[in-house]
Amino acid sequence: AQLVESGGGLVQAGGSLRVSCVVSGLTFESWAMGWFRQVPGAEREFVAGISWSGGFTYYADSVKGRFTISRDNGENTVTLEMSNLKPEDTAVYYCAARRPVQGNREDPSEYDHWGQGTQVTVSS
Repeated sequence: AQLVESGGGLVQAGGSLRVSCVVSGLTFESWAMGWFRQVPGAEREFVAGISWSGGFTYYADSVKGRFTISRDNGENTVTLEMSNLKPEDTAVYYCAARRPVQGNREDPSEYDHWGQGTQVTVSS
């Protein structure tokens, strides 16, 4: 499988940014998807997740109300819309795929496939 993120960049605090992930090599609509982020020296942190159908979404408390995850199963794409960005949102953002089974959907080890990441930098 291949997951390719795009859309990262530099934005001022309070601004908005969209990151996307195109997935190939697996049956996209059979997989739940998630977004994680990581800063140097820290563990990878869960940001948002979406069920295989798109009918169920969930967020880390730190981004709830500011970020929106969505997916297009026809385009094999998952998107994270980020608004009211803060300097503490600065990180490399990764998309990931997991089988829709019981487990901790916020645990990176539950995810089977990962993208290479895209940098998001929020200036103060």
